[in-house]
Amino acid sequence: MTMTADVWLPIPAEEIEGLPEGFNYRFWDGAPGGGDDGGDGSRDYPADPRDCVFYVVPYMRPASVKIEPMLAMPAVRVVQTLTAGVDDVLGTVSRLPAGVQLCNARGVHEASTAELALTLTLASLRGIPGFVRAQQTGTWQSGFRPALADKSVLIVGYGAIGSAVEDRLVPFECARVARVARSARDTERGPVHPISALPHLLPEADVVILTTPLTPETRGLVNAGFLASMKDGALLVNVARGAVVDTKALLAEVENGRISAALDVTDPEPLPPGHPLWNAPGVLISPHVGGPTSAFLPRAKRLVVAQLNRFAAGEPLDNVVLTTG
Repeated sequence: MTMTADVWLPIPAEEIEGLPEGFNYRFWDGAPGGGDDGGDGSRDYPADPRDCVFYVVPYMRPASVKIEPMLAMPAVRVVQTLTAGVDDVLGTVSRLPAGVQLCNARGVHEASTAELALTLTLASLRGIPGFVRAQQTGTWQSGFRPALADKSVLIVGYGAIGSAVEDRLVPFECARVARVARSARDTERGPVHPISALPHLLPEADVVILTTPLTPETRGLVNAGFLASMKDGALLVNVARGAVVDTKALLAEVENGRISAALDVTDPEPLPPGHPLWNAPGVLISPHVGGPTSAFLPRAKRLVVAQLNRFAAGEPLDNVVLTTG
């Protein structure tokens, strides 16, 4: 890049080492503006959005905040998310001028999300929520619980996060790990089956872990038919997106006790007070915390630095999900 242009960052530029020269770095994390905003919660932009050529989307903000300035960015060339999924900005990016690249945060969230997938799996199988409740009443509750060892695990969505989940399953002595993705392929660990194979794989799985992105094809993928194909006593773990699962169909299965579930994401989200999922039997819920850990910030900074240096040098970017046009 030879011109002077703006880059919007949700992390202050002075806290990121290795950023290329030649850009005006503008800090904007989507937080409500203060000062003279009249108390209406409006946001103060750091500069004119029309001058932004590279927009790093604020992290852990509502979709409405993330997309708020985008349509006022006619010069933008890159929209870089700090999330693995891009479903909340995809519709707006598609309305931008031709040639805009949308990039996701592959490489940032694999470790922490895979950790949580294993945490939820182990906590559900070993009955940790019940132990916590018993501790609060001073009750000693012993007895046998299922182990992950010797279980058959099915990973639905075998991308970077799904692969990271399998990395962490290796020492747990699972009987089998099966993998499903949009299309079939071979890996060093074994075959990846297409989604069409789910009816044959689901009845064999003790644990089903969802790591698929939310797309038109995966929205509602885990419907009544999917859940009915799961074996009695199986565990569904969702660290993907809430809308991958049909909540009404899931409630029907967990309320009759046939299966259990561990959910880091829900539909709706945030899950409102009083929603039946909160108190559904056999359901463990965490509040979408797969990504926000101590592992996030250093990996996010490395991604932003690498992408901006490629952009400045006119080199191809990584993690390109789509290019408008």
